[in-house]
Amino acid sequence: MLRRLYDWTMSLAARKSAEKWLAVIAFIESSVFLVPADVLFLPMALAKPEKAWRYALIATVASVLGGIAGWFLGYYAYETIARPVLEFYGKLEAFDALRASVDYQTVVLLLITSGLAHLPPIKIVTILSGVAHINIWLFIISAIVARGARFMLLAWLLQRYGEPIREFIEKRLGLLAALGAGVLILLYIAYRYIAH
Repeated sequence: MLRRLYDWTMSLAARKSAEKWLAVIAFIESSVFLVPADVLFLPMALAKPEKAWRYALIATVASVLGGIAGWFLGYYAYETIARPVLEFYGKLEAFDALRASVDYQTVVLLLITSGLAHLPPIKIVTILSGVAHINIWLFIISAIVARGARFMLLAWLLQRYGEPIREFIEKRLGLLAALGAGVLILLYIAYRYIAH
């Protein structure tokens, strides 16, 4: 199923309505969808590098709006909507474990790491932020910074290096972003340990 979903998302890049689809995918990825917006963003930006920044802006705005929707799902509709979505994707156990083990500051850190590196998946953290009653304005600022940084970096790489960077992005950028997110988490843990 995941492969068909990925292929369908990739096919949207060739359509005239690709920008609208990019906004839709980026929006729903942040709250309920499994396939990241990068899958659509990358081929679009490679096909029209002069529009890479525009695509990055569309993806950022839609992703932040989708994150806000995820926050509202967690805050107001966890039992009726968010929980069944998490169950559908097999993420409920991971969500419950995360929910039981994090505090307010950790959720804010996870907002940044998930926005940059999908670590953990963004939809889990947006819903968790609502459940944990993270301040909505702090949530929005974190989402703008993290998602904006991700899409703007991708736009810059694709504009500067073009097709040769695509393989690197598809195979290694996730790993590098995850390593960066891991460093942020370790720094936070060290800070918490030293502070206490």
